[in-house]
Amino acid sequence: MTEESLVYVVDDDSTLRFSVRQCLELFDFTVRDFDRAEEAVAEILPSFEGVVLSDVRMPGMDGLTLLRRVREIDADLPVILITAHGDVATAVEAMQNGAYDFIEKPFDENTLVDVLRRALEKRRLVRDLRRVKSDLAAAQGLDSRFVGAHPSMREIKRRIMDVAPTAAAVLLCGETGTGKEVVARCLHDCSPRREKPFVVVDCASIPLSIAESELFGYVKGAFTGADRDHMGKLEAADGGTLFLDEINSLPLEVQGKLLRALQEKAVTPVGSHIPKPVDFRVISSTNEDLRSGIQEKRFREDLYYRLATIELTLPPLRSHKEDIPLLFGLFLEHAAATYGRDVPRPGSADMARLMAHAWPGNVRELRNMADRYLLSGTAALDVLSRSGQPPAREETGKAASLTDSVNRYERRLISDAVRRHKGDMRAVMEELGLPRRTLNEKMAKLGISRASVLQETE
Repeated sequence: MTEESLVYVVDDDSTLRFSVRQCLELFDFTVRDFDRAEEAVAEILPSFEGVVLSDVRMPGMDGLTLLRRVREIDADLPVILITAHGDVATAVEAMQNGAYDFIEKPFDENTLVDVLRRALEKRRLVRDLRRVKSDLAAAQGLDSRFVGAHPSMREIKRRIMDVAPTAAAVLLCGETGTGKEVVARCLHDCSPRREKPFVVVDCASIPLSIAESELFGYVKGAFTGADRDHMGKLEAADGGTLFLDEINSLPLEVQGKLLRALQEKAVTPVGSHIPKPVDFRVISSTNEDLRSGIQEKRFREDLYYRLATIELTLPPLRSHKEDIPLLFGLFLEHAAATYGRDVPRPGSADMARLMAHAWPGNVRELRNMADRYLLSGTAALDVLSRSGQPPAREETGKAASLTDSVNRYERRLISDAVRRHKGDMRAVMEELGLPRRTLNEKMAKLGISRASVLQETE
């Protein structure tokens, strides 16, 4: 069925329905006909891409009532009504109630075809506009939740938007604290399943003794204490997204049954022999290389290939330190809203200390530091010097001074902005919030030239 040319024809007159259908199919329309308006309305969803052609006078639900019911489902869905010759009052009422157009009996087939083509084109444009708005809202939501301007982060966001609309299984790889669950939620929220459940399974915290019952559920009487049926996580995710967090920790004994459920798209609760069909998208995360687990016989190779149709690796924070000021500022705003305090503005010395830290806990550690900084001020940063991370060093091997650390930070920040804006200095000034003279002075002091930065990019 080609929904781009789909027409629902509603009329209690079987002869008229047959002649209209025969005519429209000659013009390459896809037609479904109904003798009762109630049946047509039951088939129409907001996702319906066609149009409705209906007689006005019918037993039961008439054409005007059909029009109102369709507009309750989707006010932009075109409905064309067929009226008796000279029934002007009915036609006027129909247009006032939102009908796309009306056609008087007897009608010319060319007129009918022209009206339907225009109505279908309108429907297509409306749905295209909705998709664009939805994609734009999703992209803006992604930027507000998965923050980062570094090229590696922009590439991850681009891939999220490419992969999200598909049903492909996604494996998210990365160190603890890099934002794997945030990305999983973004993939769900930017997908056609966004209105359905997003179910998280923390594989690292499920004891082997209850792993099967948690994932697949159980029926009453399956074991001692099973006094009622229990829905498992896989069934709860039906229609939506199942996120298997830290899948590398899932007990090997359970992996086979999970693989079977994914392959058959069905789950069999503990104590039952009747499989239940399920339809969900699976997203997994791991903080270790699953190939090592396969080699060590801790992870099934066939399950790996089932989960890793698409593999996304999230970079550690130390590889995109340029995003620290942006992230830290955002986390401070969130903390201020949580604790009811004013947002502090870290000075250059505090920011240099943040930039010098290696952040083994990644973004999660940075967020925790923002909460501490809001509550304790600069003193919160003292923990960084006790974290076991060496201070930044120059090539001589000596610890870098505060001034050197700040200069390195500013040099990297300005160079990245010049590179990102492809040498458009006005855009660089706007991003960094610097007047031209100040920017020129800083670039001269730090030994940065527009030409050299662009040359490095080529």
